[in-house]
Amino acid sequence: MVYLTRKIEFSASHLYHNPAMSAEENRRIFGKCNNPHGHGHNYVLEVTVAGEPDKKTGMVIDLQVLKGILQKEVIERMDHRFLNYEVAELQGKIPTTETVAITIWNLLAPRISGARLHRVRLYETPDLFVDCFGEAL
Repeated sequence: MVYLTRKIEFSASHLYHNPAMSAEENRRIFGKCNNPHGHGHNYVLEVTVAGEPDKKTGMVIDLQVLKGILQKEVIERMDHRFLNYEVAELQGKIPTTETVAITIWNLLAPRISGARLHRVRLYETPDLFVDCFGEAL
């Protein structure tokens, strides 16, 4: 089994707010992430696929195909967007790093063929990231 990882970057803003909670509870739990005007991040996304290299090409997956999937499903959908309001898959959700990583997994998994999506790693900051392996999503 070979694991191949492709890394991309995108910028987006978001805010943490649960409408079922009071304003005070939102501020207490989410702190400055509850700013109604949002805040932004320069996200780094690592997508790892697993498989056996093709005997003809030597590749686990065609890198151009993987790049195109990431462009369409992540960059075009999330780059320079306010995640809460502009990304349909995140509407009504609190776009934590965990939720965004799960959403990305769900967007990518059906599009990957010839290999298996193994891991989505999403960095919100250089020292904070989430790993999603797709179990029970």
